[in-house]
Amino acid sequence: MHKTLLILTLAAAMALAGCTTLDPYTGEQKVSSATKGAAIGAAAGALIGNVTTRRDRTKRAMVGAGIGALAGAAVGNYMDRQELELRQRLEGSGVSVTRVGDNLVLNMPGNITFDVNRAEVKPDFYEVLNSVALVAKKYDQTAIEVAGHTDSTGSVEYNMDLSQRRADSVARYLAGQGVSRVRLDTIGFGPHRPVADNSTTHGRSLNRRVELTLIPLTL
Repeated sequence: MHKTLLILTLAAAMALAGCTTLDPYTGEQKVSSATKGAAIGAAAGALIGNVTTRRDRTKRAMVGAGIGALAGAAVGNYMDRQELELRQRLEGSGVSVTRVGDNLVLNMPGNITFDVNRAEVKPDFYEVLNSVALVAKKYDQTAIEVAGHTDSTGSVEYNMDLSQRRADSVARYLAGQGVSRVRLDTIGFGPHRPVADNSTTHGRSLNRRVELTLIPLTL
């Protein structure tokens, strides 16, 4: 995933290579801060636009690993049962469960999952992830997209990296609990998918999160 981000960032930077400034102290040409930000933003945009392709790739990998696909009415019933179990196990944990069509989205607020500017999952949160892993292993016809998000404080580059590292940490933990890696995909969106107003303290706290999107493997 980090390699993908690097490639996209470099491609964006090359497209913007003509946007340089002259350093008044060294006399050397250098890429301006605005151009660097635009390059990172272009890379993030490419990642966001590639979500459908990534999900399809994960599903193909699952099929290749011998995981059978769901069909017809079985999909809704399968996700209904999975949703019920997740709601029961995660009640009072601070993690919300939202149904979006046939997908389930688990919203894990950053303040209960990670310390400030850290990417290691808090030990206090292990029990919650253990519960998610138990359900995920039971419903193994589900792909799991782990997405990291940040607020807009700090540089875009830093936030893109932090969000990716946090998503990777959650995915590693789930894999360590027995969730097949072929079902897991991680992506860092940085500040590019806010769910609240970044100009307020409360809004920023809502934007700092990790989301797990559970997607049924369908024909």
